[in-house]
Amino acid sequence: ILDWVASYLWPMTRLLGMLMAMMVVGSQSVSMTIRVKLGFVITLAMAPVLPAMPAIELFSVQGWMVTIQQALIGIAIGFCTQLLIQSFTISGQVIASQTGLGFASLVDPINGGSTPVIGQFYLMLGTLIFFSIDGHLTMLHLLQQSFVTLPVSTHGISIEGWQTLAAFMSTMFAMALSVAISAIMAMLLINFAFGVMTRAAPQLNIFSMGFSVSMICGLLIVWLSLGGFMDHFLQHWQQIVSLMCTLIGTQCSGGL
Repeated sequence: ILDWVASYLWPMTRLLGMLMAMMVVGSQSVSMTIRVKLGFVITLAMAPVLPAMPAIELFSVQGWMVTIQQALIGIAIGFCTQLLIQSFTISGQVIASQTGLGFASLVDPINGGSTPVIGQFYLMLGTLIFFSIDGHLTMLHLLQQSFVTLPVSTHGISIEGWQTLAAFMSTMFAMALSVAISAIMAMLLINFAFGVMTRAAPQLNIFSMGFSVSMICGLLIVWLSLGGFMDHFLQHWQQIVSLMCTLIGTQCSGGL
C-alpha cells in the first residue's frame, strides 16, 4: 500500500511545487484548496504514463529526502514563469515613473502589494497571453518530461542548474529594459524639448505645463508600444522555456 501511495505522492509533490511557484496559479488570488485539488486531479491523469517509482520506503530518511527533492524541482520550474511576468511588471513600473503616471497605483492581487497602473496593466496582459498560447500546457508537458530526465530519487537539479536559474535573474531586468526602452527614449526627447523651451523662454511655467504634457505623451507611448507587446512576450517566453529545459536537462526550443 505504501508503494502505491508513493507512486502518486511523489509526482503530486513535484506538481504542487510547480503550481505553488508559477505565475497566476501560485498567487494569493488562488486559494491553497484550489491548488491542492488541481494538483490531485492532474496527478491522477499523469501518474499512469510516468516511469516507475523507485523502491524506497516512504516513511524513512531517504523517503523524506526524495520528497524534498521533488518539491524543489517543481518550485524551480514554476519560478521560471515568475521571472517572465515580473519582467513585464518592472517594465510597466519604469514606464510609469518616466511618464509621470507612477502616482496612479492599484492593489496587486497577485503579489499582494501596490503597483502602478501601467505595471498592473502589463501584468494582466501578459497573463492573458500566457494562457492564450497554452503556456500552462507547455509547463505540464515539461513537468512530465522532467520525470524522464530527472527521475524520482534523492538527486535533483544540479548545482549548475541552480546557478543558471540565479544568473537568469539579471536577464529578467534586461527583458524589462527591452520592453521599456522605447518609452524611455521617447520621454528623454520630450524632457530635452522642455529643457530647450525653458532656456528659450524662462518666463514659461514649464513645471505645470510639462506635467500634463508628460502624462498625455505617456499614454500615447503606451498605446503605440502595445503593437510590439506580443513579439516581446513570445521572445521572452522562448527564453523561459529554454531555461526550464536547461533545469530539467533536456533539449527543446520555445515550445512543445
